[in-house]
Amino acid sequence: MEVKGAVPVLGAGGWGTALAVALVRAGHSARLWARRTDVAARLAEVRENREYLPGVTLPKGMEVTADLGKAVGTASFVLAAVPSIGLPDLLAELPPHLGLVICAKGLAPDGGRLTDLAREQGFTRVAVLSGPNHAEEVGRGLPAATVVASTDRTLAKEVQAALLSPALRVYTSTDEVGVELGGVLKNVIALAAGMGDGLNLGDNAKAALMTRGLREMGRYLVSQGAHEDTVYGLSGLGDLIATSTSRHSRNRAAGEALARGENPQQGGKVVEGLRTAGLLEAWATAHGHDLPIVQAVARVARGEWTPTEGIAELMGRGAKAELGE
Repeated sequence: MEVKGAVPVLGAGGWGTALAVALVRAGHSARLWARRTDVAARLAEVRENREYLPGVTLPKGMEVTADLGKAVGTASFVLAAVPSIGLPDLLAELPPHLGLVICAKGLAPDGGRLTDLAREQGFTRVAVLSGPNHAEEVGRGLPAATVVASTDRTLAKEVQAALLSPALRVYTSTDEVGVELGGVLKNVIALAAGMGDGLNLGDNAKAALMTRGLREMGRYLVSQGAHEDTVYGLSGLGDLIATSTSRHSRNRAAGEALARGENPQQGGKVVEGLRTAGLLEAWATAHGHDLPIVQAVARVARGEWTPTEGIAELMGRGAKAELGE
């Protein structure tokens, strides 16, 4: 499928910058939009996002602007790479005829799905991009794979054609619910994994946590209408592995900071899992679902439990069966 014109990437954080670089690497031109004029001017001048993606040169085929109208132009779709909390404001500034590809891994302010929020705002062509994709590695062209999911197959194919390159495998999926929510849940499990790292609990504990965390993710995703196979795909298991183990992971690092008694949001970078944990906990309570890791992380994040108390609560749960539960 042919990609016409420059592809807009909205949001000049690490992930937005990496996506714009990946578009150029795939043979297309890209327009990176930064909300602040001074940020756009600095990126255009120094050709490097030193705050969020240091060491990656912005290629010639990548334009940087603070003019949203100029960034969007006549594009068929945009990659929205702003944090989830900033998406509602961005949607209010965009024409709803655009194809909207949500690249954030979080929930709407009311705890709902970001794709549902977009449709409520009048957007009919909506997709979500998710997978084990650290900006630090995608930006440098290290091998990676991602998934674009949408009920609009044409939009998914357009995005696939734009991003597919020898460095980035792009798969399509019709399971929009599963791909979107897999990226949401894994952040919370990664926070717990980081707490374990901070407490030096060892590899056995992390393996158990990730395995049971995957089970927890699966129960939630399937309850929301996701396909079970998606849980074991790139946006489920794949993203869980990367986010729970990588030195690049903000959520894992935030959990480690919590275990050390430090500020989990150092550097001003958004840690999606901290906000998501409380929203998911509220949903689980309201609907009578058992999400023990999510609930423990939410209580630690609010300061109700220490990380040690959270681990003790999980380890002290009653006997369970792994098969037939």
